[in-house]
Amino acid sequence: MDPKESYNKIFSLIEEHHRWFSNSLPLIASENIPSPAVREAVASDFANRYAEGWPGERVYAGCTYIDKVELICNELAQRVFQAEFADCRATSGVVANLAIYSAFSNPGDYMLAASIPSGGHISHGKKEHFGTAGFVHGLNIEHYPFWKEEMTIDVDATKKKILGMISDNKKPAIAMFGGSLFLFPHPVKELAEFMHEHDIYVNYDGAHVAGLIAGGEFQAPLKEGADSMTMSSHKTLWGPQGGIIVSLQKHAENIKKAIFPGNTSSHHLHHVAGKAVALAESMEFGKDYAKQVIQNAKSLAQFLAASGFGVLGEKRGYTESHQIAVDVSKFGDGGTIEQELEKANIILNRQLLPGDIKAGKHYMHPSGVRIGVPEVTRLGMKKGDMETIAAFIKRVVIDKVDPTQVAKDVSAFRKDFQKVHYAFDNTMLAHEYVRFRK
Repeated sequence: MDPKESYNKIFSLIEEHHRWFSNSLPLIASENIPSPAVREAVASDFANRYAEGWPGERVYAGCTYIDKVELICNELAQRVFQAEFADCRATSGVVANLAIYSAFSNPGDYMLAASIPSGGHISHGKKEHFGTAGFVHGLNIEHYPFWKEEMTIDVDATKKKILGMISDNKKPAIAMFGGSLFLFPHPVKELAEFMHEHDIYVNYDGAHVAGLIAGGEFQAPLKEGADSMTMSSHKTLWGPQGGIIVSLQKHAENIKKAIFPGNTSSHHLHHVAGKAVALAESMEFGKDYAKQVIQNAKSLAQFLAASGFGVLGEKRGYTESHQIAVDVSKFGDGGTIEQELEKANIILNRQLLPGDIKAGKHYMHPSGVRIGVPEVTRLGMKKGDMETIAAFIKRVVIDKVDPTQVAKDVSAFRKDFQKVHYAFDNTMLAHEYVRFRK
């Protein structure tokens, strides 16, 4: 393939992706659709510039307007998350977590976090699993005792574990709340004071639930005792891909230095601009959106359970967040079912569930799938539409209908959901391809 042929092929594939997603049900819990305004900010000349350091203290010239936008972004993050300090420079949620590890622990220290099957993220993971905390920063990871029936951290067992670690000279330097499979609020207020009494730094990874927290519909980690909250800017918070840290003021200088020069050089300035726009949108529309997301997740879980699926968290109403965990082991494995649903234009992901590792399950073929509703909610879907989505999934997974036939029905259903909602401007189609070339 010659250079011009490759050039044309690249754009052909990108445009094909846009067409596919405009005819699909995007149910990845870690994804969302940005507004046209966010896309405009990301496409700006900010993408081509450098601004190492803090606004007003840059290594580079040419930052007059970049500095002003970044300061607005930080101010908006403080207001949205009711925080004393905000730093919007992290280039991802993983980098935000790495900055916390760098600022408040040393290699060889211990950290408490949820295991991956219990909801923890790979950035909280052990060295032998190539997790960021262990592999990059050299932390030793101990896992929270987890209560599968309630799908949350066991408070009393955690206190006992911490005391045991202290007696074994393994006192945690950091306790990490939050994670990737995240159905219910974590017991921050039940554990933070106990942790602080033992000089343990408390961070809350809100990557998945930041938009719900911004809307006041989940939990308020900083008010409940966390020292800081790290997050992604592109999941339930609907900005471009990136990271944000908010914290108490007393931790500000350590966090600033951990971001730069510690873990970033230039920090993707176009994405900072996009984060600022998304935060402004969140202040205006975030509460209504967060309420609808949770209503949709609960409704979808109920419809799936009624269809014969094993939805986790039944005792607590299945979920209080944007996502659902479904045990599909009666019908196959999570990896195979993920692939079959993709053929039907239903995009979700396989998921390790509590107990999978002990049962010998592999992450490529686990017993579960994870379903998220942030994107379909922003496309305007409501409770009744969740029943339709559940029916599509049932047809593929339980009824074994040809996925390509279901894909046609999914495409027809999507025709009524092509605009971004909860935004100042939605003149463009949600997955519209913007062409700059002539």
